[in-house]
Amino acid sequence: MRSLRLAAAVAAKDLRIELRGRHAAGTALPFAGTLLLAFGLALGPGRALLQAAAPGLLWLALLFASTLLARRAYEAEAEDGALEGLVLAPVDKASVFAGKAAAMALELLVVEASVLVMVAVLFGLALGPGLAVIAAALAFGTIGLAAVGSLFGVLAVVPRAREALLPLLVMPLVTPVLVAGVKATELAVGGRGGQAGSWLGLLVAFDLVFLAAGTLVFEHLVEE
Repeated sequence: MRSLRLAAAVAAKDLRIELRGRHAAGTALPFAGTLLLAFGLALGPGRALLQAAAPGLLWLALLFASTLLARRAYEAEAEDGALEGLVLAPVDKASVFAGKAAAMALELLVVEASVLVMVAVLFGLALGPGLAVIAAALAFGTIGLAAVGSLFGVLAVVPRAREALLPLLVMPLVTPVLVAGVKATELAVGGRGGQAGSWLGLLVAFDLVFLAAGTLVFEHLVEE
């Protein structure tokens, strides 16, 4: 029970910081929108090509947005020296990880809702009968992205670490999320949402693996 209260307190703190600074809306969302526009211009005016590429562009935008949010999740602690206090505090570090991941997941859901609308408008992504499958894929993908981002985001604010370290770590690890999310979205858009079960299962398995990994190794990463 104490661990749950600690996780809730950490998540509430991060969400208060987000509400005051609007970093998700002010940084991640414009970045995702710019990325979508750039890819749309690169692909050209062909409507069929844009529709075919829409699922992939959706998940690419979410992946890059999650990387920005992962770095921001620990910047507040690094700026005021609270990160050292977090290391020394006699609290369960697994609960801190859980709180960070929960807050980041909620922030990502807000970004995802906006990005989904943008993709539907710009690229003609069909949100009809397959919307439930797309929503499930986004929900499961969000958990995985938040778990990986919260686990390795702390490394991005370590003074001796380079800024490129976080993308280099995160991008290869979340490839299963990208592939499964795109495949499930394609099946949903094509009216074959009933065949997306295996891809949704892969997303759930990924979530469980990285939530467990974060619970076990987060303390060691923070201390390093």
